[in-house]
Amino acid sequence: MKRSPRLYVFVRAPALGAVKRRLAAGVGAVEALRFYRAATESLLRRVGRDPRWETVLAVTPDTAARGVSPWPAGFARTGQGGGDLGARMGRILAGDPTVPVAIVGSDIPELGARHVESAFVALRNADLVFGPAADGGYWLVGRRPGAATRGLFDGVRWSSPHALADTRANVPPRRKVALLETLEDVDDAEAYASWRVRRNARRGAR
Repeated sequence: MKRSPRLYVFVRAPALGAVKRRLAAGVGAVEALRFYRAATESLLRRVGRDPRWETVLAVTPDTAARGVSPWPAGFARTGQGGGDLGARMGRILAGDPTVPVAIVGSDIPELGARHVESAFVALRNADLVFGPAADGGYWLVGRRPGAATRGLFDGVRWSSPHALADTRANVPPRRKVALLETLEDVDDAEAYASWRVRRNARRGAR
């Protein structure tokens, strides 16, 4: 029986001062936490219940993967483990090699089911797939079944305009890479203000 692709949503336990620190520096810790909780719940509504893939919450710290959940019910949870973002994503990608796997963050307000579907479609022909972010990072990384990802995140300058370029530089030449639509994540006050303008414009157009 063919198994479903697996989507891991990277989430951090929603505690004041522990989430979206770059955003909090510009808008305050309370607003950053409010945004983070709302964005995560909205993302899970948009993509988490889709029957075309299995959605798993990859949680940090690991203790938050157990016990009472601050997230909507019904989702499997697993700890991200220790290390920097690259170590944690590498651990998830190196998991079950029999299914396509994709990882997304929870702070991309425009991310929808069609983007996740596009990623898994791309992995039918590509070894790796990335969803570029407007700030030079990426909102999605995925690999086809069996694709090796060791060293993929070595030396990546996280939270910088070089994150995607650094990661792609680690891809062996024979590996096929697919790129998806560029989206904006909300990491700082400037991105937050831009998102609010887009959101209000959509509301005004209804």
